[in-house]
Amino acid sequence: MATTACVPVAAMAMTVEAFLAEAKALPAKGARATRAPNFSTIRAEIKAAAQSYRDQVEADRVAGRPPRSCPPPLGKARIDARALVADLEAIPLARRSQDVATAFAAIMQRRYPCG
Repeated sequence: MATTACVPVAAMAMTVEAFLAEAKALPAKGARATRAPNFSTIRAEIKAAAQSYRDQVEADRVAGRPPRSCPPPLGKARIDARALVADLEAIPLARRSQDVATAFAAIMQRRYPCG
């Protein structure tokens, strides 16, 4: 008898392609966009990617490794949603299957280089 494992949807990483599809669907909702389920989904995805990146930066600091980038202190970095979507759209189609957290880390490294 075969069994299947249940993986919670939240545990699955969203690809850049899926994220952009969700983000592009929001403007059509107009004023209701911030109450749409996909708004919550993409917002949570970015928050998780940002936290994952901060955790990586901190782990590097604690381990004495060179920093991946030098972002502003927590709460000081403000990335406009349109700018973030534009950064994600700049990713070549062939690489949009990567997860949002990986793409976010690359964006942060470009935006906040050290030195």
